[in-house]
Amino acid sequence: MDTLESYLATQTEATAAGNSQLLRDVAYERIKDAIRHGMLQPGEPLSEPRLSKLLGISRTPVREALQVLAQEGLVQVIPGRAVTVAAPSMQDTLNIIQVRAILEPELVRLVTPMLSQADFDELRRILDEMDEAVRRGDRQAWSKADTRYHELLSARCPNQLLGELTIQMRNRVSYIPLDTRSSPERLAACTYEHRVIVERMAERDAAGAEQAMRVHIKNLWESTFRRFHPSG
Repeated sequence: MDTLESYLATQTEATAAGNSQLLRDVAYERIKDAIRHGMLQPGEPLSEPRLSKLLGISRTPVREALQVLAQEGLVQVIPGRAVTVAAPSMQDTLNIIQVRAILEPELVRLVTPMLSQADFDELRRILDEMDEAVRRGDRQAWSKADTRYHELLSARCPNQLLGELTIQMRNRVSYIPLDTRSSPERLAACTYEHRVIVERMAERDAAGAEQAMRVHIKNLWESTFRRFHPSG
């Protein structure tokens, strides 16, 4: 059983009932989840017939789901040849992180006064999960918690478009591994950076949260650069 098959096998099985639109949404969410958290490699093939079999969904909704994922930059469709997990170049990846460096500091600045005590409780639970995942060396669990962290912040943004754009940009590169030479250390440092952002927001220090996010994205840029230049 390979990575994709084993990952999808652990997820809730899709029902064969329902209309094509619903099944497309199910296929979309499960394929996206496998790309983001299933440790699939950039360039890895995504066979439409095989996905259909693994998901228990007919090929038409699977094809439609792959088309949406292609529009979002998560998969690449090579006409007449194959569908693969997207393999952005170093420059593409760094460009996306540069866009994140513009969007995300502003997002946390706007979100800071909007968060409730329940939101902070949830963010701290997520951070504890990230710490535990680092302790266990569970990259997949860390990635899932990290996604929930960012999605909560984006959902609370009073500028809905900014929140949506932030998630779209993050999704384009969130599945690319961190610097492989120092991944455990970087995961721990990244979790700490996330915690600093939350604490600044909890103090209602919008400027401090904005600056903490700038530091986080700068460190992400440097870590990603090292991934592409491991001997640098």
